[in-house]
Amino acid sequence: MLEADNLTCQRGERILFTGLSFTLAPGELLQIGGPNGSGKTSLLKLLCGLSPPLEGAIRWQGAAARGEDFRRNLLYLGHQNAVKEELTALENLHIASDFAGEPLTDTQALAALAHMGLAGREHLPAKVLSQGQKRRVTLARLLVSRAPLWILDEPLTALDVLAVELIQSRLAQHVAQQGMVVLTTHQALQVPGVTPRRIELC
Repeated sequence: MLEADNLTCQRGERILFTGLSFTLAPGELLQIGGPNGSGKTSLLKLLCGLSPPLEGAIRWQGAAARGEDFRRNLLYLGHQNAVKEELTALENLHIASDFAGEPLTDTQALAALAHMGLAGREHLPAKVLSQGQKRRVTLARLLVSRAPLWILDEPLTALDVLAVELIQSRLAQHVAQQGMVVLTTHQALQVPGVTPRRIELC
């Protein structure tokens, strides 16, 4: 279980939110909403341990959410495409998976990229791919990750309709397997068989 207890987030001189508490249990999806500048991305970074809250605590399985044990259980995908331009789609997926402690065989990596609609582009450098294709390279991590907690910042950005359906189907599968998801998106979210919980930041 992921617990956020009385969180306050400050950026510069501005308090983005305060007194924010929630729990996320296995088999749940939490959607963070709110206008631009309300602190959605900042909240996700707090949950990932990338920045500390001004006040409050974040716990994973009852203990402070930090250290190697927490990171092994976490998949975080930011709104920027985490790809190196000079590397191929295949190399990017291998590096991301190795860094997460989930190394892949070439067969596994190629299958994930093909499932994301990148068959025939696996050996192209990322710099020649479109923005949507780069996003697909990043999101291929969702097909191979074994982490129970996914924290996703705008995962549907720059995707066409078929890719959006694919990602929403994968989210449904993860939740059905007792995974947990926290995400932000400006797009309508329709995850089959899942009723997202929502938190609105002002």
